[in-house]
Amino acid sequence: MKSTSALLFASTILLSSPVAAAGPNVVASIKPVHSLVASIMQGVGEPALIVEGAASPHTYNMKPSNAAALQAAKVVFWVGPGLEAFLDKPLDALSGGAKVVELSEAPGLDKLKFREGGAFEAHDHAHEGEAGHGEEGHEHTEGEAEHDHAAAPEAAAAHDHAHEGHDHDHDGFDMHLWLDPRNAKAMAAEIEKTLAAADPDNAAAYKANLDTLNQRLDALDKSLLETVAPVKDKPFIVFHDAYQYFEHRYQVRVAGSITVSPEVLPGAERLSQIHAKIKELGATCVFAEPQFEPKLINVVIEGTPAKSGTLDPEAATLDAGPDLYFQLMEGIGTSLKTCLGSAS
Repeated sequence: MKSTSALLFASTILLSSPVAAAGPNVVASIKPVHSLVASIMQGVGEPALIVEGAASPHTYNMKPSNAAALQAAKVVFWVGPGLEAFLDKPLDALSGGAKVVELSEAPGLDKLKFREGGAFEAHDHAHEGEAGHGEEGHEHTEGEAEHDHAAAPEAAAAHDHAHEGHDHDHDGFDMHLWLDPRNAKAMAAEIEKTLAAADPDNAAAYKANLDTLNQRLDALDKSLLETVAPVKDKPFIVFHDAYQYFEHRYQVRVAGSITVSPEVLPGAERLSQIHAKIKELGATCVFAEPQFEPKLINVVIEGTPAKSGTLDPEAATLDAGPDLYFQLMEGIGTSLKTCLGSAS
């Protein structure tokens, strides 16, 4: 009799406890975006991811499973055609009425223009239009950055519904927006707003998760400031110019990039230029990326005192999930501190 009563009591507790309704089908383009979406959807559902594993959005080819996920989606989050160019046409072709949210248009983002010249190769490929900053582009001021704060809510709402052909000015700014936690917060706010509108039954859960995520992002930001502080004045070279936002936020010194377009390997002349730049600037580290040819790093540091390291701006080596964004950012900070701190 006691066991029956206990069972009934447990059943009553379960029935009276708030249980989140199943969330909508949500798709995210790349791992950093997926991580932010997954954080806000915790306890409700899990978003699908397009660019999995060690693949790069710069060189990605759509799979049939990706196309199926997009067709089944109620909401799709991506950065924009300036980064995930491979998604541009598939999103335009969606027939299921999915809400497509281009996070590079989120209100409150701090946007930085491309830079080129000298140690930064010219941006002359498909999605990288006008000239941005020059060789000394690491010394940004708030006035130099493009801000999107003035975008009207009506304009944002108009953009957020079904995909409309991308007639925005993507080409003028660097699309690696997530590498500043303040931008991650702006993107997360847009994600939460979109999910709450698409799935009102779980709006309270999304809001609570956003509050938790914002607290974690603030703590991450503070931690990274402390991590890189001892090495922030030491110049270094990166594989491609993907780190402006991290650099701008934490005042580290990116002295140049080996290539601007990861899908196009640099020629001998370019490698020779970077080799000379390492000697000229006294760059202490040259950083490879996991997806691309590491032998190039050995070529440009040969005969110099520079050390090599690895940075992973798109989380190629990390497992997808809510914690990935934090692992990604902490990994960049730790790699900088380790390599630059050990260099003479």
